[in-house]
Amino acid sequence: MQLTSPAFEHKGKIPSKYTCDGENISPELNIKEIPEGTETLVLLMDDPDVPKTIREDGMWDHWVIFNIPKDTTVLTEGMKPLGIEGKNTRGDNKYGGPCPPDKEHRYFFKLYALNITLNLTEESTKTQIEQAMQGHILEETTLMGTYNRKQNLKTEPI
Repeated sequence: MQLTSPAFEHKGKIPSKYTCDGENISPELNIKEIPEGTETLVLLMDDPDVPKTIREDGMWDHWVIFNIPKDTTVLTEGMKPLGIEGKNTRGDNKYGGPCPPDKEHRYFFKLYALNITLNLTEESTKTQIEQAMQGHILEETTLMGTYNRKQNLKTEPI
């Protein structure tokens, strides 16, 4: 299974358009080679580089989508995806773009192929989804991008 984006390469820089410094819209994501037996897909986007002073576990969940139809090949830029959007760390049921407060952070878009449809609601969090999918993951893949606000903010010349 493959997860790619025309907006950035794996381990590349996420353009500011997809962050709190830009339009804060989701990038296009392309899905290929979904394994046989897949019933639904799950996409989780998180940032493991959050300072412990902001979040004790150091993890920030930016986007949580489950029960994505198995025949999905594209998550269109800036559009609400098919499937159910769960709660991100802010408590929103939507994409929340990168907005690191201190330095360059890594953002992981994790795609899972499941052999079931999850019996969860839009109130579900990443932790609840991860628990429900245990034992049902056929395959998984990751697309990682980085972002650093300090490198992208325009400064006035001295």
